[in-house]
Amino acid sequence: MDPLDIARWQFGIITVYHFLFVPITIGLSAIIAGYETAWLRTGNPRWLRLTRFLGKLFLINFAIGVVTGIVQEFQFGMNWSDYSRFVGDVFGAPLAIEGLLAFFLESTFLGLWIFGWDRLSGRLHAACMWLVHLGTLFSAYFILAANSWMQNPVGYAYNATTGRAEMNDFAAVLFNKVQLVTFPHVVLSAYMTGAAFVVGVTLWLMTRARTNEEDRGMYRSAVRTGAVVVLVAGLGVAVSGDVQGKIMTDVQPMKMAAAEGLYETESPADFSILTIGSLDGSREKFSVRIPGVLSFLATGTADGEVTGINDLRAEYRQTYGQDPGATYYSPDDYTPVVPVTYWSFRLMIGLGMAGAAAAVALLWATRRRAGPVGRVMVATGMALPFLPLLANSFGWIFTEMGRQPWAVFGLMTTSQAVSPGVSAAVMLISLVTLTVLYAALAFVEVRLLLTYIRLGADPPAPDAGPDDHPGDPADRPLAFAY
Repeated sequence: MDPLDIARWQFGIITVYHFLFVPITIGLSAIIAGYETAWLRTGNPRWLRLTRFLGKLFLINFAIGVVTGIVQEFQFGMNWSDYSRFVGDVFGAPLAIEGLLAFFLESTFLGLWIFGWDRLSGRLHAACMWLVHLGTLFSAYFILAANSWMQNPVGYAYNATTGRAEMNDFAAVLFNKVQLVTFPHVVLSAYMTGAAFVVGVTLWLMTRARTNEEDRGMYRSAVRTGAVVVLVAGLGVAVSGDVQGKIMTDVQPMKMAAAEGLYETESPADFSILTIGSLDGSREKFSVRIPGVLSFLATGTADGEVTGINDLRAEYRQTYGQDPGATYYSPDDYTPVVPVTYWSFRLMIGLGMAGAAAAVALLWATRRRAGPVGRVMVATGMALPFLPLLANSFGWIFTEMGRQPWAVFGLMTTSQAVSPGVSAAVMLISLVTLTVLYAALAFVEVRLLLTYIRLGADPPAPDAGPDDHPGDPADRPLAFAY
């Protein structure tokens, strides 16, 4: 096997796996902080119980996410040393700030939140979780700033002597136009994912036969709150995604063309509902399209011109020349894997829309306090957490695969970025080892989550008012995953 193929498989597996935990961490931290704040304002013990219950699930997810995130950054030096050498001066600042500011903010105040139940005042304790959430936002911002630079390199100068891209405008990197739309899109999708997780868990607990009426009401309120967040965040994802599509067309027109299977330039351009192309992704065989819609999505006008794959291929060859060392899917041109780009784009959108639709259905099904929830709605609630979670994963696959063959758009191809001194055997060993290790971590994660979900929320603590903010033995399990 080619070392490049193995390195790409490893990076893809690790990236997608790690990002399963990130949106839940961002979204769930905000929901937990909101519930604790609601308890402080109202004194209603159900909000405190939900805070503690969801806090345990959050800690499991956070712990596994940290472990997988560390490997995510180490593999830049393992399999992508030429890439790291080229972008190190640009990537160093945002990734260092992410580690020194964002991660330490998260971990420090999460520790205070875990162990401070009977030591901190109620307001200070709730503030700790809000700061944890703020840390997750900072972390997302700086990492996305680095990724956005790969999509649209700005604020740098190429040093021909060292063969490196050197940053000369940090503000341009931080406020890259791709970054400014990608950040809200990712964060809103994280809110959607975290809320969907809450809906799935609490709906199952609400419909259990052994759940008493008081707890059933508590879980019902959590289901409805989560469904509202899913719906509102989903609308935000759609709006930010529309803006992101227009910017993507501006800076990476090949990605948009591949996402639509658009081989020839069109004005107005039609949106593809279904396109069947040749196996090598070089031409269209059959398609079902909606006239003019793609022009609006890509340019904001009904008759805007959208450049097709074939014209872009010729333009890139003239601008960048050939890459004789390339071994990606289309070694003789600058076209990404069209079937993967096309279908990951549709799965991202389709699963996200399905999640929003499921939230609407669940809000309708739980509108009556004592009304039963049918089996179809229970199944919908169980499926809901997976819809935005998978939409996130397909979104990242689309973002990174659609950029191919570039590691850094217009500057460095993926074949130029791989470590030249690492053999295929070594890469294969690391791929197998990490895949097996991550499978074991997945088993641990699922087992822990199911164990604590089955236990449900702890019983109400006596005299658990927001003014005295007491600690009790029920708090102790919060420390198990830290």
